[in-house]
Amino acid sequence: MREMIQVLIVEDDFRIADINRQFVNRINGFTVLDVVKTGEEALAYLRNNTTLPHLILLDVYIPDVEGLNLFWQLRKEFNEIDIIMITAAKEVATIAETLRGGIFDYIVKPADFVRFEQTLERFSEQRTLLASREELEQEEIDRLTGLQSLPETEASSEEMIPKGIDKFTLEKIKNILRAGGESGVTALNAGNEVGVSRSTARRYLEYLVSIKEAEAQLKYGDIGRPERRYMQWTK
Repeated sequence: MREMIQVLIVEDDFRIADINRQFVNRINGFTVLDVVKTGEEALAYLRNNTTLPHLILLDVYIPDVEGLNLFWQLRKEFNEIDIIMITAAKEVATIAETLRGGIFDYIVKPADFVRFEQTLERFSEQRTLLASREELEQEEIDRLTGLQSLPETEASSEEMIPKGIDKFTLEKIKNILRAGGESGVTALNAGNEVGVSRSTARRYLEYLVSIKEAEAQLKYGDIGRPERRYMQWTK
């Protein structure tokens, strides 16, 4: 069972805060702990609650805070909490400073749900990987840093795996497909087996369909609702 990732939203615009809340709650494995409007409220919440969020969605423009003072205060007092900036600020100096401060990602408003979902899914995958290892190999570290391993010369004729598809996770998905046989598997089943979300598993399965290593069929369950099932390519 996937860990429920808890999120604190720091946003003074109630409309944007509500959109961000809806975005978070649409993604499997994430939940919003609370929404606060000011730097004072954010620090009070974190200092007075025993249950801390795993992730903070932070705007640069907070009414009672100058510049990135709140960001640096959070990094100083709550360094174990990850931060994603969601802000209209596009200044290079601001972006560079937050990158140096160790943000997980930087999303410019208005946030697009697909971009938002990709970031949170990547965050979830990173937490899963870190929680499952005591040591990491270089290729696994490259996954965390977003780097791609250079192909070896003897493997240069092999198909290049596209960005966003990790070869270790891909191999696990292939194994699940093989085990599924003729009945196939759903994205939800595959995600539960691998330890990733349904949408992430679907991305890998659809990639295998695109390279003709898998096929997809719509099948109807007991209550008549169709589900997309994936099987190894047999044609």
